[in-house]
Amino acid sequence: MLRTRVITALVLVAILLGTLMAPGHAPFALLTLMLIAAAGWEWARLNQAGQALGLVMAFALALTCAATLRAGWTEDAPSMAWWLAGALWLLAGGVALRSGPQRWPQLPRVARWIIGLVGLWAAWLAISRARAVGINFMLSVFCLVWAADVAAYFGGRAFGRRKLAPAISPGKSWEGVWSGMLGVLALAALWITLDRSFDFDSPSLYSRLAQELGWPGMVLALLALCGISVVGDLVESLVKRAAGAKDSSRLLPGHGGVLDRVDALLPVFPIALALAGI
Repeated sequence: MLRTRVITALVLVAILLGTLMAPGHAPFALLTLMLIAAAGWEWARLNQAGQALGLVMAFALALTCAATLRAGWTEDAPSMAWWLAGALWLLAGGVALRSGPQRWPQLPRVARWIIGLVGLWAAWLAISRARAVGINFMLSVFCLVWAADVAAYFGGRAFGRRKLAPAISPGKSWEGVWSGMLGVLALAALWITLDRSFDFDSPSLYSRLAQELGWPGMVLALLALCGISVVGDLVESLVKRAAGAKDSSRLLPGHGGVLDRVDALLPVFPIALALAGI
């Protein structure tokens, strides 16, 4: 299992680096489009759509992303899109977490499909827009989520006592959440120092937030982004638990599905762009 996991990760990293090194941001946008379409198929199947209907939804999501790319939104998307996506995540996340795994399947299937597909489209648009801003900016958002996750894991293992959402994800604790936030603040301080020391292609998210909101505002914004990353993770865990599934799919050998790898990223990217004024 570990060997399969490592091989899959190396292949994905190689493909990702190839798209990042290619001229322009279209190759990266097309790669993420395919991944998001796969996530759309997983979401549909987890929410009681059959195989054929799931493929139709994935294709429709891919077409919507492609039309958005052709319209030039990855270069100049309306800033209101990020705020609307953030509002959707806060509303849908609140409904999902309040409903719990038992009541989630009782919500109208069409509403669940729309919530997921719109959220995936907004995340793809935000990731593509971040790539257009610059690789340093985009990577700083990715690393925020990864740093929060890693710090939360180790902090939860060392200090975890109070369960965050035992009915959804028994392994998560409030101490893990606080540890994740501290990890992100440490990462922000380091990255801002690097921004000042090296001539990157773009300022990082942290430098932009400090410039737009000031240092106190930046800290509050980063804490909010850490919190919303946890919401993304919990929502996907809730949907899987409601469907009786361990993984969103087996598309990525050793890793489960695409949703399993990007769940925390989905709400963070659009809200990060909104807070950074992009």
